[in-house]
Amino acid sequence: MKQFGLIGFPLSHSFSKGYFAEKFINEGISDCNYEIFPLENINLFSDLIANNQTIVGLNVTIPYKKEIIPFLHKIDEGAAAIGAVNTIRVERVNNQIQLKGYNTDVYGFEISLLKLLKPTHTKALILGTGGAALAVQYILNKLSITWKSVSRTSKENVFSYEDITDAVLAEYTLIINTSPLGMYPNSETCPALPYHALTRNHYLYDLVYNPKETLFLKKGKEKGCLTKNGLEMLHLQAEKAWEIWNNKLC
Repeated sequence: MKQFGLIGFPLSHSFSKGYFAEKFINEGISDCNYEIFPLENINLFSDLIANNQTIVGLNVTIPYKKEIIPFLHKIDEGAAAIGAVNTIRVERVNNQIQLKGYNTDVYGFEISLLKLLKPTHTKALILGTGGAALAVQYILNKLSITWKSVSRTSKENVFSYEDITDAVLAEYTLIINTSPLGMYPNSETCPALPYHALTRNHYLYDLVYNPKETLFLKKGKEKGCLTKNGLEMLHLQAEKAWEIWNNKLC
């Protein structure tokens, strides 16, 4: 039995377990299993790998996409450039463990984003500065879209939410939420933006997928904005992870 799983903390909101359980059933895959492994501390990761000899692939989520990197033996070029890993391939050869990190968020985000992106969306605000934001930055750079990060406190090259004026929103027509604001069970929360200044020219993309329409997206839709949640991105990144895991293992 090949074991796959997800590490992070907490994991009450996990998408991956249900996704892969359904995939295994639909595709008649009987020799694989997917579990969640909540780690209160990233230092517990080594014991997880050592004590579970059947683990061959892992996903990584909040808050460990950056913190996992020192535990890896190799890192894919793209993941290294981003500075965040969300997928690990585990290889065991002659009783030696080799861990290689990848970032499939970039693949999922790019394909998903492009489906609604217009030529007028040339400047973006990235809400949040965590591991997911790094993948978004990477893709925006690839697409030659100018971006600015937004955090709770202002710092060099980073807006605070208080800095986001009507004039700023008029200039930045692509807004991407990479923070957990609005995620179930805190569905009544949303990033502190001047939503009254949004127009039909804006495109709001939320990496949150539960609920399907966050308050952030709902407020945007009310102003006529293009809106999209992170569910398609999750599907795409999960399939890319499966492809990576099975490159040599299955």
